[in-house]
Amino acid sequence: MIQEMENKMLPKGSVDLVGLGRLGLRVGINLLQVHRGGPSKINVFDGQKISPSDIIFLLYGAKVDDYKTEFFKSLCTHSKDYREVKSINEYITDDNLNLISSDIVVIEIAGGNTIPTAAKIIKKAHSLGSKTISTAGIFGIGDEEIIIKDISEFDTSNPAIEELRKEGITENHLVLTTNKFIRDFVPVTPHMLDKIANVISCEILRLLMDLE
Repeated sequence: MIQEMENKMLPKGSVDLVGLGRLGLRVGINLLQVHRGGPSKINVFDGQKISPSDIIFLLYGAKVDDYKTEFFKSLCTHSKDYREVKSINEYITDDNLNLISSDIVVIEIAGGNTIPTAAKIIKKAHSLGSKTISTAGIFGIGDEEIIIKDISEFDTSNPAIEELRKEGITENHLVLTTNKFIRDFVPVTPHMLDKIANVISCEILRLLMDLE
């Protein structure tokens, strides 16, 4: 009977990780290690190569100038019929939104004003019936509260969320935030990113479990 239950607890569904920086890598590694469940396919999108300051990548054995997505793919030692990683070493833009295809789409892009791009990705995902998650301010020394809930449940105090709303994203989208931004002059710490990655990973797994 136990064996029968184990045989039913297989990976299912797919996840798009849009942005594979310090946070995206942490989330991806969490998903790779899930046993008796988790995603059957992970698509990773990022056009950036690894730099000398990408310490977490180097700690895992990457080399400077490797593509981030290709390195992540190399970490997956599962057979393809159990869990497959697809590496797309491109940034998502207006020209390749059609690459978004998974049951769950997680946006973890940074640098400059990423809100318009994030909104387009969310709209594309929603048109496919996909569930979506993104971040809206994740600075913190490590003891900040991590909040994750539907965008419709937030007040008007978070500027990144307000920008998303102006782009037409007003419901059915999970947002994670510490409510700390670059303007607050606090760093982004590895232990804060570990906590955030764990929360995002939990939400992804909940959404995967709800798939029929």
